[in-house]
Formats: sequence, structure tokens, C-alpha cells
Amino acid sequence: MTTRRDGSAPRYGLARILSKRGLCSRTQAAEWIRAGRVRVDGRIVLDPEHPVRPGIDRVDVDGAPTGVDRHYVVLNKPRGLVTTARDEHGRDTVYRCFDGSGLPWLAPVGRLDRASEGMLLFSNDPAWAAAITDPQTGPDKVYHVQIDRIPDEGVLRTLVAGVQVDGERLAAVRATSLRHGVRNAWLELVLDEGRNRHIRRLLEAHGIGVLRLVRVAIGTLELGDLGKGQWRALTRAETASLAVPSDGRSD
Repeated sequence: MTTRRDGSAPRYGLARILSKRGLCSRTQAAEWIRAGRVRVDGRIVLDPEHPVRPGIDRVDVDGAPTGVDRHYVVLNKPRGLVTTARDEHGRDTVYRCFDGSGLPWLAPVGRLDRASEGMLLFSNDPAWAAAITDPQTGPDKVYHVQIDRIPDEGVLRTLVAGVQVDGERLAAVRATSLRHGVRNAWLELVLDEGRNRHIRRLLEAHGIGVLRLVRVAIGTLELGDLGKGQWRALTRAETASLAVPSDGRSD
């Protein structure tokens, strides 16, 4: 952000403006700008960092104004897909699930690693997404995890007590046993934040291997019977229950 000394409107880089409005990623925005597809107040701009005043300067892409409708979507992510728009190794990404949907570009709200499954949210409302992923105020996330041993109460207590791993404290808010067989068991783990590979690293620190990891709920929103690889739009009530959506004007 560039703030002028005379107190006039703050300015933001053009690529950031397009990304914040939910049109595309910042990388894609820079590509559009360099390709001459973006105009500011009627003039083609080729610099992704060109300063723009939100709410004052008109920004068009391919001749159309950049105001967009907000979309809020839940996907049941299958195992084996990467949570990214593009993968440098050529692996399938979660965006494969939206092929032919007609949806605008949506960003993932948080992430699930390639081997994990279950609930993954997408939106082009950055303020709403930030509220959900905020570790202080965001909703809890619920996971069902199949592990390679039968846990006792002591193990469950240690998962809640937490452990230091690579300078980070990893812990679950709650840990309960759901069911078990002869050699493995299913746990329900609740997190109030989502660090990188949080659950896998927490369990690994206690010598426990993960066989499957499925996110089944975020706040009051449950995965339910949504099929693997399937998605649906959230209702207005569901959207509001997770976080307060923005009015589309914040940049």
C-alpha cells in the first residue's frame, strides 16, 4: 500500500486489487496486466504494481468492470489432489473438481495436504476467507483420523496437552476415540488453528502414524453426504454462520 503525505486516498498495486476482488490469483493478475488485458480509467496499464485508488479509479478487464458477485463453495476433496491452482510437478489439483462448473476463479480457504480428504472451502471473498482462517477468531475444524494403533486415555490427553515441534506448539483442542479394530483406530480431533501438516506432525511426535485424515466439519458446517469430488454452494445462512461476509468493497 502507498499512502500519500497529503492525506489523499491510499493506493494499492493493480495486481493486488484484482486478486482482492476475487477475480484471480495475484500471479494470474500480473499475467493479465502484462498481456494488456487490464485498463485503469480507460488506459491500458502493463505494470502489475501500478498504484490504484480503490473506489476511485475504474479498473476493467477485457473491457468489463471488475465488480464481481461473491461465491462461497464447499468441496469434498478427494485424496491425491493438491490444494493449489497450478502444480509445478504436474500433479492434479483441486480445481479439477470445478471443470465445466462455470464458476469464477475461487481461492481455497485454508488447505488440505495431498494425502488428506474432506471439507475444503473456496471463495472469492478475501475478507470472509481471512475471518475463517484467523487462529484467534475463526471457527474450529473437526477431523476424523485413522491411526495405526489403539490409543489409551493417556495418549488422548497428551494430544490435547500439546508438544513443541520445530519451534511450534502443536495441540488439539479436543481428542476423542470414535471406534477401533484390532490394530488401528479412528479418532476425532478438533483444532482451533491449522498449521502446516498440523495433525500429522502432532501424531508423529508421539510415534503415531496416520492412515487416513478426513476433515468433516468447520464450525457448524458439516460435510454430510456430499460425495467425493463433489461441491455445492453454501446457503446464505451457512455463509453467515462461519464468518461475516464482506460487502465486496474492501481491497
